[in-house]
Amino acid sequence: MAFQDMLPLMADKLGGEGLIEELCNGFRMLMDRNKGVITFESLKKNCALLGLQDLGDDEVWSMIKEGDLDGDGGLDQMEFCVLMFRLSPELMQESEAWLQTALQASSQAPR
Repeated sequence: MAFQDMLPLMADKLGGEGLIEELCNGFRMLMDRNKGVITFESLKKNCALLGLQDLGDDEVWSMIKEGDLDGDGGLDQMEFCVLMFRLSPELMQESEAWLQTALQASSQAPR
């Protein structure tokens, strides 16, 4: 199954704040309500909501490991958002361009 990167389209349509709000909604939809993080079990259980019902256990574990920056075995909200951006090369390129533009504007601003 091919992954279709929808984040750039969402960013264009919703803007930065709207995109972050949607990512937060996605996190809440996938997280384990008792633990407050996305666990292997909660992601596996909710894969069908993402159209990913065919993912095997190894692939689900890989997603958790890929995003688990603090090594606690789950994804907190920030780790989930970072992972979504990392999985979206086009959006990463756009965000790098936004950063460069902001840095150039700040260096040219009168002091």
